[in-house]
Amino acid sequence: MADTVPTRRPPAARAGADVEPAASSDRPDVVVGDDGRPRCGWGAGDPLYVAYHDQEWGRPLRDERALFGLLCLEAFQSGLSWITILRKRPAFLAAFDGFDPEVVAGYGEADVARLMADAGIVRNRAKVDAAIANARAVVAMHDRGETLVDVVFGHAPPPDERPPGRYARLADLPAATPSSTALARDLRRRGFRFVGPVVAYSLMQAAGVVDDHLAGCWVAGELDAGGG
Repeated sequence: MADTVPTRRPPAARAGADVEPAASSDRPDVVVGDDGRPRCGWGAGDPLYVAYHDQEWGRPLRDERALFGLLCLEAFQSGLSWITILRKRPAFLAAFDGFDPEVVAGYGEADVARLMADAGIVRNRAKVDAAIANARAVVAMHDRGETLVDVVFGHAPPPDERPPGRYARLADLPAATPSSTALARDLRRRGFRFVGPVVAYSLMQAAGVVDDHLAGCWVAGELDAGGG
């Protein structure tokens, strides 16, 4: 199903959010916020975007539960704006028991009914079913001695798949890559749903498997210096 999801860009580029801080003429997609820090244009404006851009997006996420939760949220975001997901994230965490895969894997019809009645989350039956199926897939991986973290980071792209240096413009960022296609195929083989090459690449960006902060962004500078 995820293969039919429209092409996705970084969160605010997908969300159509207004970006008010000024951009420089040589780097039009990097904007300077009120705090004087230059950021990828999508990560400026709304305080939720600023915090997400600065503290989470593109930083390696090697916590199993958090990575599973991010995968679920990426699937729930399909067709919606990421700001909607960020605003609903606390409700998602409460509704899905903190995205503990061992707990979510045990959900039954009563839990599905509860989730479908929860106005705080995205009430889409296919996506709810996918989250439960994906939790069961994670538990099955654990039973085999595997982890979601190892599988996702195991699909980090080879150097020749990416250009040297950093992307300069949001329009330069790919929506999917050979590595994300391979990751999506691997996850589906393991029983995951709602994860195609585009969703997989969005997960790779968000979880720091790839670092797509633009040239000139302050986070890019920190990560290049070994931070994050």
